[in-house]
Amino acid sequence: MTAGKGTTIFVVDDDPSVRKGLRRLLKSAGYDVETFASAEDFLALDKSGNGPACLILDLQMPGMNGLDLQDELMSQNRIMPIIFVTGHGDIPSSVKAIKRGAVEFLSKPFDDEKLFDAVEEALIKDAKARDVLEEKEGIRQRLGTLTPREYEILTHVIAGLLNKQTAYVLKISEKTVKVKDGR
Repeated sequence: MTAGKGTTIFVVDDDPSVRKGLRRLLKSAGYDVETFASAEDFLALDKSGNGPACLILDLQMPGMNGLDLQDELMSQNRIMPIIFVTGHGDIPSSVKAIKRGAVEFLSKPFDDEKLFDAVEEALIKDAKARDVLEEKEGIRQRLGTLTPREYEILTHVIAGLLNKQTAYVLKISEKTVKVKDGR
């Protein structure tokens, strides 16, 4: 996945020079970048864009820190790949972040290429997650078009019953189980 339209990198860091530097670096690679001075500022805005996105997040910030924001996003079911960057990292924090799903944990100063690799990995992960959600939504929509009887038959088929077993359980003909109405 490469930088492109609809791909957004969110940066949350309390240090204005870090935000500015990351914005310039990521924009030079073609990414759309939005920066925030605090976790609270980030949470206040709706970031449910249509394209892949990731979050570059400082670990230590006044108020809500990076791990707290990660927890809050998880509790709101707002799943977005996170890359932690910090000048104050320790092993327990990095382990905690990675166990909760962070893509990478980089210590400041970090190598630009490592950041770009982490961003690409995060965007690929997010694109795949979006594809899965879209597929699930399509299935939900198709299920919603079934009649109650069709849905009842489907539950038996999914359970592994043969057509004739489904027909027997539901007291209908096997032909009825097989019928498609051309939708």
